[in-house]
Amino acid sequence: MSLSTTFYNTFVKRNSVYVTSIFAGAFAFGIGFDVGVSKLWDSWNRGKQWKDIRHNYVQGAGEDEVVHKGP
Repeated sequence: MSLSTTFYNTFVKRNSVYVTSIFAGAFAFGIGFDVGVSKLWDSWNRGKQWKDIRHNYVQGAGEDEVVHKGP
């Protein structure tokens, strides 16, 4: 019973804390889910994405270098 009482007194008793904790939890879940799915996608498609094969097609200028064509 003390766990539910502690949860109630910490998060639910005041509406401002309750709503803030819901928004913060949703934001954290969204960021974590996005990172997790991106890592899963990258591992499934390793070697097939542009970032993995770029060095085969682009020579010379690196990502940080800017090539100016013109006067």
